[in-house]
This record gives sequence, C-alpha cells and structure tokens, in this order.
Amino acid sequence: MRTALVLNPASGSVRDPQAVVDLLQESGASEVVRFACGEEAAAVASGADRLIVAGGDGTIGPSARAAADAGVPLGVLPAGTANDFARALGLPLDLAAAARVALAPTPSTRPAEVCLTADDRPFVNAANAGLAVRAAREASGMKARLGPLAYMAGAVRAGLRAPAIGVQVTLDGRPFFDGEAWQVSVSGTGRFGGGSAVGETDQDDGLLDVTIVPAVNRRSLVRRAYGLRRGTLGEQHDVPHERARRVRVHLDADDDHRGFNVDGELVVVATLEVHVHPRRVAVIVP
Repeated sequence: MRTALVLNPASGSVRDPQAVVDLLQESGASEVVRFACGEEAAAVASGADRLIVAGGDGTIGPSARAAADAGVPLGVLPAGTANDFARALGLPLDLAAAARVALAPTPSTRPAEVCLTADDRPFVNAANAGLAVRAAREASGMKARLGPLAYMAGAVRAGLRAPAIGVQVTLDGRPFFDGEAWQVSVSGTGRFGGGSAVGETDQDDGLLDVTIVPAVNRRSLVRRAYGLRRGTLGEQHDVPHERARRVRVHLDADDDHRGFNVDGELVVVATLEVHVHPRRVAVIVP
C-alpha cells in the first residue's frame, strides 16, 4: 500500500518524523512518501492509495480538503495536544492504534465536512470568537506542563477575567444575532479545547452549526461550561443555535480580545465569513 504522509513535526507527539514513517510501515504501508505541511496538494497528486496526516487539529484541515478534492480516504494520527477531531470521530488517541486503523486493508470511512473561510483557510472543528480566544491564549503557556488540561485551566481564567464581545452574526444573508456575547462558535464537528463540544452536529448535511452564548451575568458561565463539557450547550433553551450554509461573524471589539480561534490557530480579523466545502472528506474510522 502506497501512502502519502503529511506530517507536522511541531506537533506535541511527533518528536521523530522517521519514527512515524517506521510506524506506518510496521502497520502495513509498503511505501510511505513524506510531505510537509503546505504540500497537501502534492501529497494527493503523488498516486498514493490514501492520505495520512500526523499532527494536531490545525494540521488536519488542509489535508482534509486535499483528500476531499482528490476523492482519497484520509487517515488521522492524532499527534497534537487537544486532538478534538479524533475525539469527535471516535479515533484512537494512541499513535500505534491510530496507524493500524488508518492502514486497514479494507477501511471503514465516515464523511466529515470541511469548513472554509473567505480567505480559503480550511478547518474541521470550530471557529470561535470570545472566551475561546482568550482561553487559548491563557492555555498556550501551560500546554507543555498540563497537556490537554491546559485548555480547561485557560477556560477557567478566561471565564473569570475576559470581557464580553459585541458581535453581529448573519446566516445565509439574514440577521441572526446582534448584541453582546461571551462566545460565538461556527462549527464542523463542534469540538474544541481538549474535550469541549457545542453539541451534536451532522457531518453530512452541508451546513454549519452556529452557537451563541449571550452575555448575561458571569455566573451564568458555570452552566455554559457544564454544557460544553457534556456536549449539550446547544440544547440550553437560552442559547441561540441554528444551521446555515454561509455564516458571517463581525466583531465590534478593537482590542486584544478581537480575533477567532480556528482549530487552535489564532486568526486576528474583525470579520470572519465561513462556508462548507462542496465535498465531504472520507475519514478512515475503526
């Protein structure tokens, strides 16, 4: 089996790229051709039977789009800190087990949506504004020490300190929300922050899930946090939740709180527009 591997050596679990290649060969790959981040198009054009990506959530989006465009299945080796995409699809978090799944001779696949921003940035989990941005900044210095727990610690700090944001949200061109919010999430899988989830999402409906946490009082964040950890935030009656093909989120804030956390990557813009890629990616699952 000829395998194209896109590998991010900066991810937490990828200390030795050659060790990842060896692991794939031990798991059944007859030939592994390695590519760097940014070379996803070349990877799927190399004639490989399947594409495998090793890295964190921010690495998966470009590979997912390339695999969807080429119609080849995508295997995922979760090598980041949060690994929310793997959690959402029920993939093993252990690299050796994930490699065996990714290289199964007759793989089972599950469709997953690829989300695209207006500037052509692909992502698979969520683009968040508000507390999630502050939480990611708070967590960045704690990842090496706390691992996935850094996101929870960052969320607690953000909840205690961060201000609400002024935001306007339109769905398919119609107004949906205009006011102050603690957080806005535009979701594919809806997972982020090492285990948080806005709720159940349909990965094959061609629609984005939009969830807004209105800014009431700070005490209300306890119930919101519980909903995120349980994956039931979108079910809370006072949390606006809707689906749409195209979403536009505009932020009023003009300070260091401005920006979006897009699958763990900070994107500092005032307005984010998102739509769904017309093709799903076939992710290899257990």
